[in-house]
Amino acid sequence: VQLQASGGGLVQAGDSLRLSCTTSGRTFSSYGMGWFRQAAGKEREFVARINRNGGTTYYADSVKGRFTISRDNAENKVYLQMNSLKPEDTAVYYCAAGGPPGSRQSYAYVYWGLGTLVTVSS
Repeated sequence: VQLQASGGGLVQAGDSLRLSCTTSGRTFSSYGMGWFRQAAGKEREFVARINRNGGTTYYADSVKGRFTISRDNAENKVYLQMNSLKPEDTAVYYCAAGGPPGSRQSYAYVYWGLGTLVTVSS
């Protein structure tokens, strides 16, 4: 499975962005999908996860109520809608595939894509 994240950019606080993760391979629907982020000088942290059929989602407390993860298994894509962005959301965002249900630990994910940079100015 190959992953490619896109949609990052420079926005102002309060703005919205939608990140996309395009995957290759015929087994996309077999994997739970997650979004992680890594700010400069910090460890990679969990942002959100969606299960294989899209019926269950998980969020970090820091983004709950502002971010929404979704997926389109027909298009082999997963999305992260980010609203009410804050400067502290500035990071490189990564999509990842795999891991048991509810996984919030990066080591549990098998496949990773290159990240996309989100910069939120105050």
